[in-house]
Amino acid sequence: MPVTRKVRRDHTEVSCCLKYVIFGSNVIFWLIGLLVLAIGFWAWSEKDTFSNLSRLANVALDPAFLLILVGLMTFVIGFTGCVGALRENSCLLAAYAIFLAIILLLEMTAGILGFIFKDWIKAQATGGFQAFIVHYREDPDQQNLIDWIQEDWLQCCGIEGPKDWDKNNYFNCSSREVGSREACGVPFSCCKPKPNEIIKNKQCGYDVRKPGYSTERHIFERGCLRTGEEWLEANLVVVCGVAFDGTAIFERGCLHAAEDWLDRNLITVAVVATTTCFSQILGICFAQNLRADIFAQKAKWH
Repeated sequence: MPVTRKVRRDHTEVSCCLKYVIFGSNVIFWLIGLLVLAIGFWAWSEKDTFSNLSRLANVALDPAFLLILVGLMTFVIGFTGCVGALRENSCLLAAYAIFLAIILLLEMTAGILGFIFKDWIKAQATGGFQAFIVHYREDPDQQNLIDWIQEDWLQCCGIEGPKDWDKNNYFNCSSREVGSREACGVPFSCCKPKPNEIIKNKQCGYDVRKPGYSTERHIFERGCLRTGEEWLEANLVVVCGVAFDGTAIFERGCLHAAEDWLDRNLITVAVVATTTCFSQILGICFAQNLRADIFAQKAKWH
């Protein structure tokens, strides 16, 4: 009677440290991707996009769509890395490495092309921001994004300046004829913050582009007539206790503000980009090493 020989499967070929490093890091990305994906779908449902598919005409400029796209990519990559490492599945690990390699290649290509074709990138950014301005009141996500860019991030107004808001039907100066209160104005996010301001005045941008407009900024207790070179250079004149300042809003356009921000934070951006690329290369190497361990283990079994 033939004797059946049992092969003892030794699991020492696969590095447990490498396996659970890939698993743990991708669990985090998996959950982050799921969260971002859920937020994107929630934003679409709040705008009633699913029942009104005509809103998808400008889907490329929809922040909710970008959240869905980024969340889906992160979810899929995290899933392949997490399950592939946990189940020691070489196919999923190969897909994980390929996904990371494709993203890394796209990032490097975008960086090189962005450096070479600066004017084209600037033109595309200008066109995208102009579309945001045109549809400012039509999409709450685009509205919140523009307000964040103008008020919190870059402290700017419009593309080249406040006059760009004339492209919006609500803020166009001719809209006064149809009863728009916002005609010849700008959004509140263009207004400069006042000292000790707790609640921002949402109507601070009304009429600021109207010819002859002036804004009362400060009131002094003493009555006086003070003029001087410093005040004139600062565009400030104090007359009989009332100071008028014609710069109640940000005069700088967001395109120039973004260029200035990039120049000031060039080192930080370079460090973040390098760290991101390095982590992706590390993920590819880890996945390939784990696949090699799995193949070595299978070869030992046979």
